[in-house]
Parts: sequence; structure tokens; C-alpha cells
Amino acid sequence: MTDSYLPKGFLWGFATAAYQIEGAPHEDGRADSIWDTFCRIPGKIAGAESGDVACDSYHRTGEDIALLKAFGAKSYRFSLSWSRIIPLGGRDDPVNEKGIQHYVKFVDDLRAAGIEPMITLFHWDLPDNLHKRYGGMLNKDEFVKDFENYARVCYKAFGSKVKYWITFNEPWCSSILGYSTGLFAPGRTSDRAKSAEGDSSKEPWIVGHSLLVAHGAAVKAYREDFKEKDGGQIGITLNGDWTEPWDPNDPADVEACNRKIEFSICWFGDPIYFGKYPDSMRKQLGDRLPEWTPEDIALVKGSNDFYGMNHYCANYIKHKETEPTVDDFHGNLEILMQNNKGEYIGPETQSFWLRPNPLGFRKLIKWLSDRYSGPTFYVTENGTSLKGENDLPLEELLNDEFRCEYFRGYIGALADAHTIDGVDVRGYSAWSLMDNFEWAEGYETRFGVTFVDYAGDQKRHPKKSATEIGEIFGKLVKKE
Repeated sequence: MTDSYLPKGFLWGFATAAYQIEGAPHEDGRADSIWDTFCRIPGKIAGAESGDVACDSYHRTGEDIALLKAFGAKSYRFSLSWSRIIPLGGRDDPVNEKGIQHYVKFVDDLRAAGIEPMITLFHWDLPDNLHKRYGGMLNKDEFVKDFENYARVCYKAFGSKVKYWITFNEPWCSSILGYSTGLFAPGRTSDRAKSAEGDSSKEPWIVGHSLLVAHGAAVKAYREDFKEKDGGQIGITLNGDWTEPWDPNDPADVEACNRKIEFSICWFGDPIYFGKYPDSMRKQLGDRLPEWTPEDIALVKGSNDFYGMNHYCANYIKHKETEPTVDDFHGNLEILMQNNKGEYIGPETQSFWLRPNPLGFRKLIKWLSDRYSGPTFYVTENGTSLKGENDLPLEELLNDEFRCEYFRGYIGALADAHTIDGVDVRGYSAWSLMDNFEWAEGYETRFGVTFVDYAGDQKRHPKKSATEIGEIFGKLVKKE
């Protein structure tokens, strides 16, 4: 039996996102993002909630850093609010110095505490003005120029203080949930019961293309004008789940498993590593999937210094005999929690989509490592909700053994992937440092290793999992 381990200097810590924790939506010059606007539409967010206060982290950076230090974190992945830095968003719009200085001080304070900052430039919160001005990500040329400008403002502001940059968090979610299902901001969809605007058959693919080209442009800017003097790395974070066949003896189900990963992850990974979309996507979507110009391929292909990986769970996959519908984005298949023997892929959580399966994590990171010829991985999100956690009395809630077991399983699987499978993984960020605004689910679902008393004084109460993660890494990270 192999004693699995993680490499010396492994960067482990926690992750959050600006809109989910900051609050202070109009303080110090910040303007609305598409999420501020979306939350005001009745019926979009559970409990009619918003990120207006969230965890009030804008005013509590000291408390948040103290938590990270107490938990032993080596790194902290957080995102910047574009509309806090350039309130109107555009390349000719004024830069908000107060917004920049808030984050500069935060980075200085993190580094003083011995914590490596990992910055995500965009975690879904597009400045609302850009959406209103030209359709945001639906207008590739304008969006790419404005995102590159925003990225340059950030690179210049932080310089060598930040060594890890992530352009986009989960472009699949921005594209599909924002422009196909309408579940996320800006809520565009062909379903007229949900939105008066949108075309689910075309818009998500346009948005995905815009995000890829914008990523490429921001990486080129960093590599040409900042990387040499600042010494950092830059990549993108992609999300996706592992897949197991509903019937392992059915070749069509086995094939559908790969197709599901291609439609969710390789949609973005293949252009970055191969300069093209997956064949399975081109076959199903035809000319609805944008064509690559030589100029755009030149920007995107080879544009990852590392692969940022968000991962939570696994599913069983069953192929469909019927022709795909015009709004299908999965690859013409069924996503199931049980296989043909009635076995569940993992235990139930508060999130309908999330059933843990640690071995799936190991299998997926190996699958991706093989496909993309062994890139360096940073796991930028991994975590779980607990069934009924929000309804528990505080004392019980803080004893989150289910979450501890999740992290033991998943971090152990990551160590196996490194030691046994030869995957090059250098970091891990648990989702999340604290309970926060969980997008369309509002505050009903908790993912934090720290309880936040939203209804009371915003006091932070560490759960058992907060210290458990440090103990796990203490055993697995090589000391020499």
C-alpha cells in the first residue's frame, strides 16, 4: 500500500467570492453588478435575499484574516468586484481609487499574516452598466477590450504582491446559468415565463466564446507586460463533475460519460490546450458554436500557466436515444443520482446537485491530466453543504462531522492522485471560508467551515471542519 502525500510547499487554504461575502454594495464608489440588479427581481432568489450585507466582509477584513491564520491556512483565494474598481466597467470609464486601495490593503494584510493571496478577477459579477451598454458578454469585441483593461488595472495595482491570478471562475456557470436556464444573473433564457429576453439555443455559446477570448487577452497582457517583473502565474478556473455510466455494460452510456465532461469542462479546456472545441460539441451544435478566427486561436491556445479546478461531486450518466433539443447543453444525456441497480452515487446533501464521491475526484483530475498532458493543477474550490444544516441549533451545527468526512475523503483522493497517478497538483482551496450568499439559494444553504450569524451580529463561529482541514494537510504535505 502506498502512503499517499502532497508535495512540499503545497498551498492549501480557503476560497470565497466578492459578491457572496463583501456587502457594502454602494460604499466607497462601488456601482451595481448584474447580481445586484438580478437580486431585486422578485422570485429570483430564495427568501428574496441579496448580497447587500452578506457576511459584511468589506468591513471585517481583519476578522477574516484572523480566521485564516487561526486555521493555519497558507493561501486565500478571493475575487475582486469589478464594479468596485471600475464602477461603470468600461475602458474609458473612471477608475475608483478607493476600491483599489481597499483590496491593496487587504493583500498587504494577508501577506503580513503569512497568507498567499490568490486573486480571481471575475466571479460572475459583471458591472451592470456593461450589460446595459452593449449586452456584456454577448458582445465579444467590446467585452474583451473592457476585460483586458480591467485586468491591466488590477495587475498594475498589485504588482509583485500577487503571484497567482485567475481570470474567470467557472465560465460554464456564467454561460449556461446566466444565458440558457436563466437561473443566474443576468437571467436570460428562451423560457418566457422566466425572462422576456434571451435565446437559449445560441446565447450561451456566444458568451462562452467571449469569455475564452477575454481570458486569452488578459493572459497575453500579463505575460507581455507584467509577468517578468512581477513573477506571477495566471490561469482560468473550470468546473465539472465526475461521471459514471448508468449501465457500465452499455457502450452508449460509457461514451455519454465522456461527452458530458466534454460539454461541461472541455468546452473551455480544449480551446486553451488544443485550440479547438471538442468534436462532440461541434457535431451536436453545428454553427451555433462560434467558429475560431486565427487571431482568437492565437490568444487562447496555450493561455494557461496552471489549471484551476473546481470540483464537488459525481453523477451517473445515461445516453438518450432521441435527438437533442435545441436548448440542450449537456450533450443529449440524462444526469442521474442512481445507477441501473438503484445504487446512489453518494449521500444526500442540502444541495440537490451535490452527492459526494471522493474517488470520482481522483478519477476526474487524472482524466484531465491525461487529456491535457499533465498541467499543473490548483484545486480552487471543493466542499459540501449538509442536509438541513441551516435548521440545526448552533452547538450541533458547529459539529459538522459530515463535512469533515467529506474533506478527509476528497483531500485523501487528491493525495492518491498525486502519489499513485502522478498528477501535478500544487494547491487546494476549500469552499468556503465561511457561510455566505449562495446565489439563487440565498442563505438557505451553507458551505462554510465557519458559521456566520447573518440574523444577529455577523459573528463568526468556527465549525469542527475549520481545524480538521489543517490536521488533514498536516499529515499529508511532505515536510522535506
